[in-house]
Formats: sequence, structure tokens, C-alpha cells
Amino acid sequence: MADEEPVTSPDQHKPGNAKLARIGAVAVIVVLLAMLCGNQRGHIEDIFLIVTAALLAVILIGDLLLRKNGLR
Repeated sequence: MADEEPVTSPDQHKPGNAKLARIGAVAVIVVLLAMLCGNQRGHIEDIFLIVTAALLAVILIGDLLLRKNGLR
């Protein structure tokens, strides 16, 4: 490490691109719901796909509300 570089702790670093993460989460939700159109016989897989997509949607809505209220 050079003498000119400041020493910082990991919590001082900026996180990744939040907008890109939200776009990625929406893309994952779309892909999960597209998997419902499959050729499986049982519908247990559908339950897991829907629950996972719904959980991601709830997280995105919570993030939206937190950002709207300025709590994040």
C-alpha cells in the first residue's frame, strides 16, 4: 500500500450500484414467473417459484417505501 492512500474501514466504502441491483431483481422476478410455463407435472415447483418471486417483490416494495420516506 502506498503512503499516499488513506486507510479506510470496509464500512466507509460505497456499496454497489443500487439502481442496477433493483433492475436485476425485477429481471429475476420476470424469469422466475416465466419458469411457470414449463412442462412439469407437479405444481410444487410452481409454489416455490411464486413464493420466491413474491419475496423479491416485497423486498423491492419495502426498499421503494424506505427510499420514498428518506429512511435509507
